[in-house]
Amino acid sequence: MKSTNRVIKHTATALLVMVATLAQAQQPEPLSLQKAVDMALENNRSLHIKKLQVEEKRAKVREDETRKYPSVTVNSTYQYNANLGRLVIPEGSFGALPVNQTTMVPLPNEAKTFNLGEHHTFNAGATAYQPITQLGKIKTGIAIDQTDVQISEQEQAKVALQIRQGVERLYYGMLITQKQQEEATAKLELAKLKLYDVESALQSGKTIDASKAGLQASIADEEQNLLKLTIQMDDYLADLKHLTGLTADQVTLEGVDLSATPTANLEETKAIASKNNVDLKLASLGRAKSELAIKAAQQSYRPDVGLVAGYSYQVGNLLYPTHNPFAGINLKWNIQDLFANKQVLNQRHFLRQQAQENIANTQEQVNNSIEKAYRKINQATALINVAQRAVQYRTEELNVQNDRKAAGLNLPSDILVTQSQLAKAQADLLSAQLNYRLAQSELKILTGDIK
Repeated sequence: MKSTNRVIKHTATALLVMVATLAQAQQPEPLSLQKAVDMALENNRSLHIKKLQVEEKRAKVREDETRKYPSVTVNSTYQYNANLGRLVIPEGSFGALPVNQTTMVPLPNEAKTFNLGEHHTFNAGATAYQPITQLGKIKTGIAIDQTDVQISEQEQAKVALQIRQGVERLYYGMLITQKQQEEATAKLELAKLKLYDVESALQSGKTIDASKAGLQASIADEEQNLLKLTIQMDDYLADLKHLTGLTADQVTLEGVDLSATPTANLEETKAIASKNNVDLKLASLGRAKSELAIKAAQQSYRPDVGLVAGYSYQVGNLLYPTHNPFAGINLKWNIQDLFANKQVLNQRHFLRQQAQENIANTQEQVNNSIEKAYRKINQATALINVAQRAVQYRTEELNVQNDRKAAGLNLPSDILVTQSQLAKAQADLLSAQLNYRLAQSELKILTGDIK
C-alpha cells in the first residue's frame, strides 16, 4: 500500500512538473526593440559572414607583409648516374721528355682515364633573396590590402545598419498590426452585435432577411480582414526570427519611446553625413584604392634588383667544391612588361575616374535620401498632430457614450461603434508615430549616428 502511494505521489509530482514546464514554454517571450536589435547583431549569419571577411582581409595583410623580408629557399637532390663522365688524356698529350739523345719518353707514357664523378650524387643548399627595388611596390600592395580591410569593415558596418533598420521596420510593423487587430476585433464584435439585433428583429417581424444577409457578409469581411492581419503578423514574426535568431513561437512586444526628438537643420545634417555616411566612406575608399593601384603600376617599371646569399653542399661531382658559400646581386627585368604596363596604367586611371564619379553619385543619393527623410519627418509630424486630435475627440465621445450607457440612453452597439472608431484613431496615431520614429532612424543611419 505504501509502495502504491509512493508511486502515485511520484507520478503526480512528475505530471505537475511537466504541466509547469509546458505552461512556461507557452508563455510569450517579452521582447523590446533594443533587445531585438542586439540579438540580430549577435546572431545574424550575414553579419557573421562579413566579420569573417574582415578577418580574411587582415590575414592577407599579414601575408603580404612577409614579402618585405628575405625569402629563403631550401633544396636537396639525390641522383644515381648510370653513366659517368670521363676525362681521357692520350699518351704523349703533354709532349715527350728527352732521357738522352736517342730516347724520348712521352708524357704521359700511356693513355690516362679519370672519372669526373660518382654514380651516387647528393647536393643540398639554401638561398636567401632580399628584394631592394621592389620594396616600394610591396609596401604599396600592403597599403592596398589595408584599404581592403577598411572596405570590409565599412561593408560590415553597412550590413549591421541594414539589419538594425530591418529589425526596426519589422518591430514597428508588428506594433501597427497589433493595433489594427484590435480595431478589426472591435468591428467584428460590432457586426456580431448588429446581427444579433437583426435576428431578434426578424423573430418579431420588424425587419427582412436582406438586412441579415448584409450583416453576415460584413462579419465575413471582418473575419477575413482579421485573418489577413494574423497572417501578416506571423510573416513579420518569421522574418524577425530569421534576423535575430529568436526561437520563441510567441513574443510580447514592449512599447517604444514615441516622443518627438529635435532634429538638426538640413544643411548641418548633410555636412555630418558627408563625413560619417557609410556609403560615402566606401566610395572614398574605392577612390583611394584606385590611386594606390596607379602607384603600384608606376612602380612596376622598375627592374627587380635584390641581394642573393646562400650555401651549397654536394658530393659525387669532382668538378665542384663540396662546400660553397656564396653572395651576390640578382637582376631581373622583363622588357615586354614595359609595354604591357602602359595599358595597365591606363586601366587604373579609368578606375580612378569611375571611383570619382561614384563619390559624386553617392553624395547626391545621400543628400536626396536625407531630404526624403526630412519630408517623412515633417509629414509624420503633421499626421501625428491630426491623429492626436482624432484620438482625443474619440476618447471624449466614448466617455459620453459610457455616461449615456449608465443612464440607459443608448445601446451596446453605440459603445462598440465608438470603441472601433477610437481603435482606428489610435492605430492611425501609432502608425504616424512609428513612421516618425522610422524616419528618424533612417536619418541616423544616413549620418552614421547608430548609438
